[in-house]
Amino acid sequence: MGEPLGMLKVVVVQGKRLAIRDFKTSDPYVIVKLGNQVAKTKVINSCLNPVWNEELTFSPTEPVGVLNLEVFDKDTFKSDDKMGHAHLNLQPLVSASRLKQFVQVSSGETTLRMVVPDSDNCLARESSICCINGEVVQSVWLRLCAVESGEIELKVKLINPSR
Repeated sequence: MGEPLGMLKVVVVQGKRLAIRDFKTSDPYVIVKLGNQVAKTKVINSCLNPVWNEELTFSPTEPVGVLNLEVFDKDTFKSDDKMGHAHLNLQPLVSASRLKQFVQVSSGETTLRMVVPDSDNCLARESSICCINGEVVQSVWLRLCAVESGEIELKVKLINPSR
């Protein structure tokens, strides 16, 4: 295992236009993975545009990997249905965090870096990595893969990096 990078807080904010997996709706929840660390949101019943606003915490290590998300529809009498997956490369967030220490930004909001959609990520639109009152934060909309529709909004925060 590599060197600790501090704490990664992932807020699963909301989903939009998620796929129908039950009769006219779905009961979605999100599983977030970073390496061998796994966390899960609560189930939102009968909703294709759920709002979770749930914070999940991870302990990333160097080399930082990819944050993986899987969305499922909760079913009672059979296995849960897949509703798509997405991933986010965390390297730009870690790089911006290191840059923050050189720039020495501490108050207000400063954009450190822009990340554009490409084959390394599932970004639905351009994303900014900002320093907000000393914390490095990235807000993203991720397009779900292997599904007919759906996006997930995350706010990812790297706190107290060791370097």
